[in-house]
Amino acid sequence: MTKSMPADTRQGLNALYRGKALRMSRRSVGAIAVLLLSVSFVSMNASAQNGNAVAPAHAGSDGAATAASLPDPVPSQAKLSPADQQFVQDAGTAGATEIAAGKLALTHSSDAQVKSFAQRMIADHTQLARNLDIVAKRQGITAAPSADASVTGSLESLHGADFDKAYIAQVAVNGHRKAVALFSAESKDGSNAQLKNVAARALPIIKHHYAMAQQLAKLKGVTS
Repeated sequence: MTKSMPADTRQGLNALYRGKALRMSRRSVGAIAVLLLSVSFVSMNASAQNGNAVAPAHAGSDGAATAASLPDPVPSQAKLSPADQQFVQDAGTAGATEIAAGKLALTHSSDAQVKSFAQRMIADHTQLARNLDIVAKRQGITAAPSADASVTGSLESLHGADFDKAYIAQVAVNGHRKAVALFSAESKDGSNAQLKNVAARALPIIKHHYAMAQQLAKLKGVTS
């Protein structure tokens, strides 16, 4: 049989229970607060990480938009320096002149050595012209070079020994002397890497042509 509890004892126990409940409630609130802070911190970190991940993509998107809004590329010819453009023109004219004059030599000369030299010039300068033309077209230069009319014009009316002397002096010797200087300058000082490479590769051949021309001039007694 349960004995009744004195009133003051019951009041004391109730106060004790309420104190424990209050302490537990405070502990629960504290735990909840810590949990909320942890969740907020994680959320902030996630947002920061997402922000960092999005920023480069956004910049990339802007970059792509900017690139897309740019006008079409400027023709490559505009990228060549004036000196490089002049080289293309001068080298093209020099090669075309060698070929045209060489063809005249095959019909206007009666000397086997002159004709042999001319045939070599036609073959070599045709190949050199092709190499230059490939690079020139990449730079937007499509016009075919033409021979120096003043040189070929002065040879057209000559035949035999007269032709040989003029051809050797004007084209073989003087023409290659100028070509050596032209290609040397471009191979050293050119601004376009492709043109510099073409000039550097052609230079040994042109120097050899110049040596051949000097030897031919000596054999034929031609001074220039």
